[in-house]
Amino acid sequence: MLRRLAAISYDLFLLLAVLFVATALILPFNRGEAFTPDQFFYPLYLFVVSFVFYGWFWTHGGQTLGLRAWKLKVLTFDRQPISWGQALLRFVAALFSWLPLALGFVWILFDRNRRGWHDHFSKTAVFFEDR
Repeated sequence: MLRRLAAISYDLFLLLAVLFVATALILPFNRGEAFTPDQFFYPLYLFVVSFVFYGWFWTHGGQTLGLRAWKLKVLTFDRQPISWGQALLRFVAALFSWLPLALGFVWILFDRNRRGWHDHFSKTAVFFEDR
């Protein structure tokens, strides 16, 4: 569990940098002004950028930078690479796993296979890398 949390922390810093760059790229289209709460496009844009960030790494080798640093890998239950569809399910389910006091992640402590809600929903899992 601690390795997963460490990997999540690493990836959060990298994702924040990606989101800063993504914001800088579209800021000129908003006349250089801050986005307002009534502009629904901006949060949707950040959601898509975040998904592409995680989805790309999960579907191309199963490892984000944080997962690689902690020798973890996201794969299907039978240790195969995940599809973009599974990546989307995993991403959305992981967001919901955080909502009720991170209970979807706390579930890992009680699950016999050490899987969270997002793992079960997307039929994926985090495995220790065999190197």
